[in-house]
Amino acid sequence: QLGTDPSAEPQDLPREVFAVDPTNICQAPNAEVLYRCRKCRRALFRSSSVLSHTEGVGPTAFAHKRITDSARLCGSGLEKCTSYFTEPVQWMEPALLGVMEGQLLCPKCTSKLGSFSWRGEQCSCGRWVTPAFQIHKSRVDEVRTLPVGSLQTART
Repeated sequence: QLGTDPSAEPQDLPREVFAVDPTNICQAPNAEVLYRCRKCRRALFRSSSVLSHTEGVGPTAFAHKRITDSARLCGSGLEKCTSYFTEPVQWMEPALLGVMEGQLLCPKCTSKLGSFSWRGEQCSCGRWVTPAFQIHKSRVDEVRTLPVGSLQTART
């Protein structure tokens, strides 16, 4: 909890709140997935920063937005969540301070990656996530790192 008043805008956040920027880590932990900006390839976050949430009930969760029955029936059976919800990462800090919500832009090429809201946002699966640091899956690439041990064995 950041404080007792949920409407208070965070002016200063303790360092422990932020996950380490992946560009600051020399060696990745074994078998961890790295997510990069699809446009400029800048490392953004690791799989350990992705927060899981139980899947919502899908389009019926958006009933208050008057989704028609035809839209409710055309579920493709694909993955319902179109975004990653992450813990805040160090490169996000300038965007987060002093505001309740806003866009998350790539720190290198400033392409739009997603959005954040301290009040929370609704995932495409219908689940409400609070606070929300939402990165659209279509804006990032997944890079699987090789285990450290496999590099040494390849050299011998």
